[in-house]
Amino acid sequence: MALPLVGEERGVSRTVDLASATVVVAGLGVSGRAAERALRPRARRVVTVDRDVPDADAADLDATGLEGVDLVVVSPGWRPTTPLLVAAREAGVPVWSEVELAWRLRVERSGGRGPAPWLAVTGTNGKTTTVEMLASILTAAGLRAAAVGNVGTPVVEAALDPETDVLAVELSSFQLHHTHSMAVLAGAVLNVAADHLDWHGSFEAYAADKGRIFAGAEVACVYSVADATTERLVREADVAEGARAVGLTNGVPGPSQLGVVEGVLVDRAFHAPADDPARAGHAEELATIDDLARFANVDGDVPAHAVSNALAAAALARAAGVPASAVREGLRAYAPGEHRIARVAQVDDVSYVDDSKATNAHAARASLLSFAAGSVVWIAGGLAKGATFDDLVLAVADRLRAVVLIGVDAAPFADALARHAPQVPVFRVDPGETGSVMRRAVEAARTLAAAGDTVLLAPAGASMDQFRSYAERGESFASCARALPDA
Repeated sequence: MALPLVGEERGVSRTVDLASATVVVAGLGVSGRAAERALRPRARRVVTVDRDVPDADAADLDATGLEGVDLVVVSPGWRPTTPLLVAAREAGVPVWSEVELAWRLRVERSGGRGPAPWLAVTGTNGKTTTVEMLASILTAAGLRAAAVGNVGTPVVEAALDPETDVLAVELSSFQLHHTHSMAVLAGAVLNVAADHLDWHGSFEAYAADKGRIFAGAEVACVYSVADATTERLVREADVAEGARAVGLTNGVPGPSQLGVVEGVLVDRAFHAPADDPARAGHAEELATIDDLARFANVDGDVPAHAVSNALAAAALARAAGVPASAVREGLRAYAPGEHRIARVAQVDDVSYVDDSKATNAHAARASLLSFAAGSVVWIAGGLAKGATFDDLVLAVADRLRAVVLIGVDAAPFADALARHAPQVPVFRVDPGETGSVMRRAVEAARTLAAAGDTVLLAPAGASMDQFRSYAERGESFASCARALPDA
């Protein structure tokens, strides 16, 4: 199987014939294991590399170990500065993500209809919710759809399934960095805020990797009208002829946009055939804010970011020809996943809300702004990933009654709070005893909260300093909150 490379791949131009190729799979996480399974029956030789996995073929490879290697497939956690990847680039060995491998290996759908089209989503926040909403809409339209990628099934597994009609693909900036030839039917960049700067090196590099999702897009590039970076990425994208920009706004939409009019989600982008100018000034109703009631916070209001995610999912589905009725049905049927602004306990008239998935400042800001002024005891902290929090604290200071800081990387949070919210009490949980950190945080938050308040876990940091995952962090919070005795 000959897989030609594109010239855009760091100057490398060669053809990989898998049948005679030696392929290194770097990293044996979920995506790495999936890549290995896909490659074993197709490549002449597969070598797995991972120092943390006992059954890997090698703990590491240097430049000498790359002799005779034709391709490296890398897991998203591996930084571009990893010596193995640096050596591969210097030796002219192509480096692919599991997503790139999936794109090259995708199979025809049953009935000879060509490979399943991809509807892809990236952004600093909201990716998982949007992709799951999209999959629900596609299913409501009668399509065999799968939510894959950074959520659910690895992309390469889904791309090899001939029974799938369309893929709803969540892509991180890590995955996109080593993705070179993918050309989606429609792609969306939801938002771009500073995150993972320690991995990418700069905000500009991070944004550029997000923008890769638009390259070669066939029908639509979906962006946020309120986010200048996403609009710039659309303008700079090299897309297929006829592909167009589709804007999203939580206000009244203009032409080629989706938005909201008096509580109704409407479409002014895909609502009329191109040859029917008489309908250009009209809009098609897709759903209502009430259809998103499952996202309502403790005050009963649907947060703005949930509406934005629904509009993005609707835009991608409409780009694939899905009718408006299926958009509404799919949004009504969708239930949010765990650890996303979920009330997990009510003790002494104080709500305990788990938004552990808010792993960066942008997500935490959206979460905190969902609550009334002066009503939140905020549990924050974790790995800062090179980020600063001045803008976050400036935006949410009026929401805070108090802050409880967890994690080993608390200084950036504490410094921003001292500069911009000195009136807000801050309690620092000693990070030394990791096993009890959440119990101590919840107990401290309880003493700081007043009746009617919300104790909100929206950490704005990654979890791996003290927990295995954001899910474990959220589960620990919920368990500790439920264990609180009534006064």
